[in-house]
Amino acid sequence: MAHVFSRLLLATEHTEFDVGAEALAFALARRCQMPLAGVLPIVSNSEYEALAPQIVAAAEAQAARRIEALQAQAQAVGISLDLQARRGEEPFQEIVDAAVEGAADLLVIRRRGKRSFLARLMVGEMVAKVVAHAPCSVLIVPRAAPMWSQRVLAAVDPRAVDLRIVAQAAAIAAECALPLSLVAVADGPSAEAKALAEQALQAARGAAQGVGLQPDLLLRSGRAHEQILAAAAECAADLVVVGRHGESRLLRAWLGGVTQKVVGLADRPVLVAVFSS
Repeated sequence: MAHVFSRLLLATEHTEFDVGAEALAFALARRCQMPLAGVLPIVSNSEYEALAPQIVAAAEAQAARRIEALQAQAQAVGISLDLQARRGEEPFQEIVDAAVEGAADLLVIRRRGKRSFLARLMVGEMVAKVVAHAPCSVLIVPRAAPMWSQRVLAAVDPRAVDLRIVAQAAAIAAECALPLSLVAVADGPSAEAKALAEQALQAARGAAQGVGLQPDLLLRSGRAHEQILAAAAECAADLVVVGRHGESRLLRAWLGGVTQKVVGLADRPVLVAVFSS
């Protein structure tokens, strides 16, 4: 059976905030018996390098130490890790470019970074930009989140049903021999809204059955992100799969949507499924 993902990329700065993402990326590489690529972004530009060469040298030395330490951790658990530093003005762009150049099909990253004003955001600014621009699916991992082992939950948007999201979630569940649940949240209490959500669930059921699974169907009403998270908790799903909708300005504004709230509030890994046009 072919693996759902075959080219893994870990984005990390090897800080305390990256521990969960690193551990889960290692677990995926071990499970799939494949090498792991990694990118460690360093903020840099020509003006900064000219004005403060000593600070730049210190940052480079720190990055080298972190790369050496993480490669040693990977070697200790039998993982082949090709971890490279990339320098640029925008860390998110270096991560996205590494994913493009390496033809990654799954990018693993932390949820938030160092404590600051931006730490009040549910998702760190850099991570939000990575998700908005990534060419592949992105797995966002809280610090204490382990590899999934119980159940996969996929959220189905009744207003924009994308069966590819369901198919990816079902393929992950099948590969890991886990049950699959599908949840759709009605956009209001009306019979019409509930009928639309039910119709979406039935279409999603067919996509899951295409890979040999018989999913549980969960129809809910209320605020979408709250109901998705509640469903994940109640059915003990330790991986939540959601979509990234839109390929325009709406995509860049994903921070205001359901996906951002699910990612920011979940205490388990969230996979944002992304597909090339």
